[in-house]
Amino acid sequence: MVATRFAVAVHILLLLATAPGGQLTSGRLAESVGTNPVVIRRLAGQLARAGLIRIRRGPGGAELARPPGDITLGHIWQAMRRKGLPLLPVHRGPARSEQGPAPAIPTILRRAFDSAEAAMESDLSAVTLEELCHQMRAPAEAHAT
Repeated sequence: MVATRFAVAVHILLLLATAPGGQLTSGRLAESVGTNPVVIRRLAGQLARAGLIRIRRGPGGAELARPPGDITLGHIWQAMRRKGLPLLPVHRGPARSEQGPAPAIPTILRRAFDSAEAAMESDLSAVTLEELCHQMRAPAEAHAT
């Protein structure tokens, strides 16, 4: 679920970054994403609380709160994920009476999963919204020539 919210949040921010004057409403954003405006407003609230966008009530729409070069996918990921919940949860583990290596498995998995999540977050933090905007423009510019 967090991966879907993240993808939609990036979509929203890319549209806001490329829209002139920040006049995109939740209805227009929802149409582009292919979802309901209520979903967009809920995600926009999370993005606003994270300091990534500013929301103007009514027909004003939303706008980025900082330049696209100052917003990374890592910032967006942190805004969308539920604090304290790992992306890769680990099962409870075997009963206490279990013998052998089984009792160590949840701890081993947690360490490996935490490492994978940290690597992913590091990679996401290396990509800015501005870089993605340039990638969006590149195909359009190639077709225009």
